[in-house]
Order: sequence, then C-alpha cells, then structure tokens
Amino acid sequence: MRFLKRERDTLDELLPGLDSALCAVPLSELERPDNIGLKAFKTAGGPALLVPTEHAGLGADPVQAMRVQRAVAARSPSLAIATTMHHFSIASLVETSTQSLGFEWMLLEAVARDALLVASGFAEGRTGQAILAPTMRAEVRGDNVVLNGSKKPCSLSRSMDLLTASIALPTEDGTGEQMVVALVPKGTPGIEIRPFWNSPVLAGAESDEVVLHDVEIPLNLVVRSEIRPGQQLDDLQTSGFVWFELLMTASYTGVASALVERVLTDAKSAPGTRAELAVELEAVMALVEGIAAKLGKGNDGEQALAEALICRYAAQDAIGRVVRRSVEALGGMHYISSGDVAYLASASAALAFHPPSRGRMAEPLCGYFAGQPLRVV
Repeated sequence: MRFLKRERDTLDELLPGLDSALCAVPLSELERPDNIGLKAFKTAGGPALLVPTEHAGLGADPVQAMRVQRAVAARSPSLAIATTMHHFSIASLVETSTQSLGFEWMLLEAVARDALLVASGFAEGRTGQAILAPTMRAEVRGDNVVLNGSKKPCSLSRSMDLLTASIALPTEDGTGEQMVVALVPKGTPGIEIRPFWNSPVLAGAESDEVVLHDVEIPLNLVVRSEIRPGQQLDDLQTSGFVWFELLMTASYTGVASALVERVLTDAKSAPGTRAELAVELEAVMALVEGIAAKLGKGNDGEQALAEALICRYAAQDAIGRVVRRSVEALGGMHYISSGDVAYLASASAALAFHPPSRGRMAEPLCGYFAGQPLRVV
C-alpha cells in the first residue's frame, strides 16, 4: 500500500528493525506499561536520530524526523509520544551546541553512543501555568545546584537516562534571574518515581510523576538561556517549540493514520469516504513537512513558531474529523470485535492536551496577526 509507505521506508532506512519489531506485537500489548517499544527503539538506534553525524548520531533532518514519528505512531501511539519528548530535548541540545562552547557536544555523543533516553521536565501538564515557567525550585550551593519539585506527567519517567528541567537561577552578572535548563542523570540521589498516569490510554509512554528531593547537580550540568522569567522567547526556546509542535502533530497524525489505514483496506467502505479521509490526513502531513523543510534550512524564528502552532491547531480539527468518520466507516463490528479502533480514537484526542493550549494562545496569536511579537503562555 502506498499510504504510509514513504514514512515506513524512512523509518526502515534510519532505524532498521524497529517497524518489524512493533508489527510483531499486538497494539494492546504495545500500549501497556513495560512493553517492548522503548527497548526496540533503543536497539534500533532511535535515541541518536537527531544527533548530528559529527557527534556519532544519525543526523536525520526535520522532514525525516516527522516521517519517522508518523510511522512509529501508526504502530504504537505511546512510543511516538514518549519519544517526541526525547527528540524535542535533543533538538534543543543540538541548537544549544551550535551557539555554545560548553559540554553539550559531549552529551550528544553520549546519547548517540550509549542510546540514552532524555525526558523533559518542562511545565507541560500544569493547568494554567505557562510552559516556560520553572518547574523546580533551585538553590545554588557553592559549585552545585540543589533542585526540589516534581514534574507530572513526565513521559519516559521510568526508562529515562537523563531528565531536563527548567529552573530559574541568578544571572552570572548578578543583575537578576534567568531561565536555565538543568540536566539531571537518572541515578542522582533524591530522584523518586511515583505512579500518576491512571488512564489505560497512552499508558506505554510512562507518563508518571518524577519527584526531586534535594537533588544536587554540578553547575556544569546547567545550560543557560538568554531568556528571563516572564520575557519573550529567545532563539533557543523558539526553535525548541517549533520542534515540539511539529513532532507532536506528526505523531498524532500517525495515530489517526492507523485508523485510516484500516478504512483503506476495508472494501466495504465507500470509495469517496476512503479518499476523503486519506486526502485530509495527507494534507496535514504536507503542511507539517513544509514547515519542517523550512526548519531544516534554518528558518526557526518567530514566523516558524507561528506557522507550527497554526499547523498544530488546524491538525487537531482535521484529526478529530478524520477519526470520527473513520470509526463510522469501519462500523460497529470493527468497534466491538477489537479494542484497537476505540483505543486509537481515544489516543488521537490527546493532541489537544499538549501545551500551549488553543485557548491560552488565542490572544497571543491575535496579537501576532496584528503585528505584535508572538508570546507563548
């Protein structure tokens, strides 16, 4: 079948063996906690996907990354969502390494060489809180930083090798505070994982609570940003958000694609319905890839972020329409004979829960369209 072939060919090229490993396991098992998905992802070299080749990585470009996420999500939504957080963190570190003389390149090489998984501890999941708001309390003690706080939900909570967390620290010149990213190795004393995710939907993403009790890390595990709490985005944050929105959109497009693929192979469905469903999803993916292609050429500024947000919110609506019509086209027997259809329909709805929400961004987008700088709240 030509539908999803391009994405699966890209997946096989970059992460050989992953698609076949996922195909060998029923969806219901892939979506449970402690499934084989993350192990298969690491075995296939997935953590190195966005690490540049000069740092021993695979050096996938943004378009390839989006195709990989769609292909993975069509097999296992949980794996796609969990690994999106890893890829988002790695893309941010890559951007940092191009603007810094620090240790980021060594970390990237370690990720690629040792297949390390990086979890994100940004403010996602906190109702009413801006995504850039610090998630942890931080205190400088000599040459170390002491962290306290928690992140819930935190994807990859049980399989992560490294946690990234947003904190506020005094600026080096003592003129105030600035946003920084702390890098916390999993084995650091004081890290606790608590159960949090009670829904069976996307349970395989390991989105439990990560709690930090007086976790101490050296200052050289802190990546400083030019942004201060409450300020507009800097270049690094903007690039990271573009990656996040595109990866999430590609992933949930893949979840919906799993349903459309079932419709396309169902001869009982009307040809007009089958074509319309495929066309709508292909249009969403074309928009994702278009923005990703510009991202690969260095267009990752404010306009790119606005386009990524527009794409994501339009995709939410399109995916909702496609999923409803796919479930209807497949009919009651498909729905009741297997839990897959109901599960995929439920999982597809979660795109709306990722930050920044449409409601919070309504006023900033209106301001942007009117000529003001874009704010992420």
